[in-house]
Amino acid sequence: MTRLAITHETRYEFDREVPLGQWRLMLRPTDSHALRVVSAKLEVTPLAATRWAYDAFGNSVCFLEFQGSGKVLDVISRLVVDRYPNPFSASAAEVHAPLPVLYDTADLHALAPLIRPASEDPDAVLRRWIRDEVLAGGGSALELLQKLNQLIHGQLQYTLRQEEGVQDPAVTLTQRSGSCRDYAWLMIETVRRLGFAARFASGYVAPAQGATTGSGTTHAWCEVFLPALGWIEFDPTNALTESPDLIRVASTRIPEEASPMRGTIGDAAGSSLSVAVNVEPMPAQPAVG
Repeated sequence: MTRLAITHETRYEFDREVPLGQWRLMLRPTDSHALRVVSAKLEVTPLAATRWAYDAFGNSVCFLEFQGSGKVLDVISRLVVDRYPNPFSASAAEVHAPLPVLYDTADLHALAPLIRPASEDPDAVLRRWIRDEVLAGGGSALELLQKLNQLIHGQLQYTLRQEEGVQDPAVTLTQRSGSCRDYAWLMIETVRRLGFAARFASGYVAPAQGATTGSGTTHAWCEVFLPALGWIEFDPTNALTESPDLIRVASTRIPEEASPMRGTIGDAAGSSLSVAVNVEPMPAQPAVG
């Protein structure tokens, strides 16, 4: 088990005082067999009423209701989480399960929206890449996913983009570069075209002993559902599979739904945005008893 302290600050500065509407935050992970939230604290300026809910994907969402206006909107999330290793040990039958992947009827009803691609490929850039490189050499369903994870990692140049949103997968392939969210979206839309259910995962990546791209910032990766194995994490930015260094905050059908913070202001105003993230291991806790 690894205990981590995570601080995530988002600060908007406006060129004049503006009325603030409702804001929606996704900054708190949900507990699972692999992650436990030890403590969570939000600091919001100006003061706002808070309401917590779960969205349709089971993500923890906080709604802020402001009663006035301000020149600054500052939100600081302070988390302490325990991350437990989740050993990835597929049986021989699961490793060699052939393509196409076959979901049972109950799973298929739930997974259908996550199998259908959400992006267009009008010039067949993605289709040609899948035919010529992704499917070259064959392999089982799991072997293909692991190969694709490595392929994106090896072929693309990582870029820390400041622009909002994700690139179209065809653009990422053509430019051979992108940020972690572009890597993840390319993998998701690729495997969906091969019949897999996939979702966009966002959160943080812990600093590892080796070089870990994206540590100290928000991070994104891909999760794919496999029969008998469930949701499996693939991080093409770092070529990781089921890594204890990944701390998931949200999982969604498309990247836009996983935005850590979004909302409205009452007037059009110029603004500047700054985001700072810090992820640090904490000392091991002494045994009790």
